[in-house]
Amino acid sequence: MKVRVAGFNVDYDALKKHKSTTHLTPETLPAAYARISRSPKPVDELRVQACKEVKKARASNKTIIFGMGHHSVAEHAVFNFDIIGISRRAVEELELYRLCSYTEKSQRYVTLKGDFVIPEELKDTPLKKDFVRIVHYQNECYGRLFKKIAAYNLAHNRARTAQGKKLLENHAKEDARYILSLATQAQLGMTANARNLELIIRRFASHPMHEVRQLGARLYGLASRIAPSLLLFCTANAYDQKTYSEIAQFAKKNENAPPVSGKEPDVILVRYTRNADNEVLAALLFHVTGMSLKACRHIIARMSITKKKVLFKTACQHAELYDTMLREFEQANLTYQLIVSAGCFGQLKRHRLATLICQEYDVRLGATVPESVKKVGEEKAFMSIINATEKVYRAIHRRYPAVSSYVLTNAHRRRVVMGVNLRELYHVSRLREDPTAQWDIRSISTQMTRLARKAMPICGQLLGGKEDYPRIYKRVFKHFPKVRHTPEP
Repeated sequence: MKVRVAGFNVDYDALKKHKSTTHLTPETLPAAYARISRSPKPVDELRVQACKEVKKARASNKTIIFGMGHHSVAEHAVFNFDIIGISRRAVEELELYRLCSYTEKSQRYVTLKGDFVIPEELKDTPLKKDFVRIVHYQNECYGRLFKKIAAYNLAHNRARTAQGKKLLENHAKEDARYILSLATQAQLGMTANARNLELIIRRFASHPMHEVRQLGARLYGLASRIAPSLLLFCTANAYDQKTYSEIAQFAKKNENAPPVSGKEPDVILVRYTRNADNEVLAALLFHVTGMSLKACRHIIARMSITKKKVLFKTACQHAELYDTMLREFEQANLTYQLIVSAGCFGQLKRHRLATLICQEYDVRLGATVPESVKKVGEEKAFMSIINATEKVYRAIHRRYPAVSSYVLTNAHRRRVVMGVNLRELYHVSRLREDPTAQWDIRSISTQMTRLARKAMPICGQLLGGKEDYPRIYKRVFKHFPKVRHTPEP
């Protein structure tokens, strides 16, 4: 066996200090790897050759990607981007791409010294004044809420250490930020391979929001100078520009919605795999027996509930709180309709292996008011800002609907369809039902898993947060797991 490091992330500013960077383009790795199947030479020699012949490597990439349609070779080239000063609204669009990696600055650390984005579409219009005015009101309200909630938290909790007091202060910031707009500036680090970067750039070229189109153009300008042979399909196109608007036109002509009766629940389990427990357990047998899936399903269908529980326990008895569930749990699927605040969605969207289908923010769904805001007597003032915000939103929406959501707050809500398999739901549950998780997404996750346990009573038995896992495990197995405490970060 021979294993070598072929490359790794290097800081670009440090790289530029190198005497000659011509041969250090990320294009050489895809070019070398693409030749593996057609060349008798070992891959390390192919890499050396590609570095010596960059022009030839670029031509080879274009032939392989464009001519042969082998886009997968572009995945060997990876880019890291510092993205600073974009709006929270634009971040939502960027983080829709599930195969990229993002680390975003928490709004716990937002300074609110004029750091919000004014959409380009509004800058030369009378609506700009109203937009800026209401965002300033929101920011002023944030400052007041933060001070009152922080004081309340300190008065009602026994925090003796500096770390404990800091945690209570951060909780106050998390709750106060519900009055901040989606125009608030954010920053993040993003890592993307060239294939996914090309997809982002192409989609952004067709996007209705100027800020998002500008972001796509900046990404393309930077990456294409470094690796021009890997970014080929990057222009606006009818598929991305027109498809959803044409579906909307169809819906407008043909919709016949039933009358709405009462308030919608925040979490609805719309659909789930029929006999989900049986499907997961049959897959476990399939993995180890050499029988057909049909035969395994037949065995499980005739098996007693007691034996099914024994099989589940056999599959999970060695699972610690940090372990992922076995891949066979992906045989059970669940589809939820959620109504979530923008603050909650900011965390929900990080679960990129899930399928998220989002409507636009809808002021008719109301606003999520943190309990702490009510406890400090600020609910009336909070809702006054919400109502004033919605007035400005409606004025913008009549003229510039694509950017009207910038002015909405983290408290405003939208409908989301979320599709997950049971294995992914376990991951969501472990992370988001833990006491350290933010209360809004913890509430949503708890409701999701409660519904899942009813639909999948055997294979959903271990759902729950990290801190509760030892207790949940003991309920199933009658003893604690080996690891009973979450390790310190």
